[in-house]
Parts: sequence; structure tokens; C-alpha cells
Amino acid sequence: MNRTIAGRHFELTEPIKAYIESAIDSLEKYHLDIISVAVTISADERNGKKGFTVEFVLNMKDKNTIVITQKDKDVYAAVDLAIDRLQKSLRRYKDRLKDHKIMSFKDLGEGAEAVTELDVDEPEIVPMDLELHKPLDFDEAIEALKAEKRRQFIVFNDYDGNMRVMYKRADGRFGLY
Repeated sequence: MNRTIAGRHFELTEPIKAYIESAIDSLEKYHLDIISVAVTISADERNGKKGFTVEFVLNMKDKNTIVITQKDKDVYAAVDLAIDRLQKSLRRYKDRLKDHKIMSFKDLGEGAEAVTELDVDEPEIVPMDLELHKPLDFDEAIEALKAEKRRQFIVFNDYDGNMRVMYKRADGRFGLY
């Protein structure tokens, strides 16, 4: 992981650099592919009050860049708050990766095998029940939408043979495309 620590209008001391290095090291516990971390500390003075802005820019493999900016009166407090926010962001990303399940052959069981070639000389035609896919007319589409609570729209053929879409509106009436 590449690390860059810079100071703007602020002189970086060795204890501050060491503190930021240890904070960056704590990000490795998430076992994500972090390519680089750039930290910029800048000193601000507004209305006679001193403050510090800490910005973390974290680049990860296969992920957009995460940018965290934190302002505080104390440099160490700003770094702590920024690291907490960065850890929260990484934790959420890691949870999303962990919850995303990819179906593999191991999940299908021992009897699963990959199909390498199809040995079909003659394609097989499977007959289907036409009642399931019977085209609806205008009145049947209204009755089907009234009967079903979950379905919000229905596609049907009108009298001219054109495909139309009927949908439920929020006011209880029906719209037609």
C-alpha cells in the first residue's frame, strides 16, 4: 500500500506522522485491496481561531475512491474522527462484499457438473399451456388489475393487436400507455 502524508500551511512533526502511520495500519484489518492512502493536513485560521483539516483519500482495487474530510481544533482529534469514519465506510463495504453470494458448483452439491458440449442433434419442442399466455383484451386487463393487490401493471393486446400497458395510479384509477 502506498502512503503519502503531506502538510499544507502546517509543519508535520515525527509524532504526527507516526500517529497517522499507525492509524493507516489499522485499516489493514479489513483485508481489502487498498492501493494507496493519501493524507493531507492543512491548518486553517478563521476569525482568529485555529483549526485543522485532515483529508484521507483512499484508493481501492475495483472500487471508487473514498474521500473523508474532517475538521477539528486539534490535529489528533481530527485524525481520530476521520479514521473512525473511514473504518465505518470500509466496514460497510466489506459487509456488502460478504453478503453478496455467488452461486458456485460447491453450492449446488457433489452431483453438479459443468456442461462443456451440448450433444443435441434435433432440438426438442416443449408444448406449453396456451391459457397461461392468452392475450388479454381491455376489460380482462382491468379485471385482472382489480383482482390482484401486488401487481401494479399489466401488458395486453388491444383490439387492433397493439401491445398496451395498463397500470394502477395512486388515486385508484387506471392509466393506459
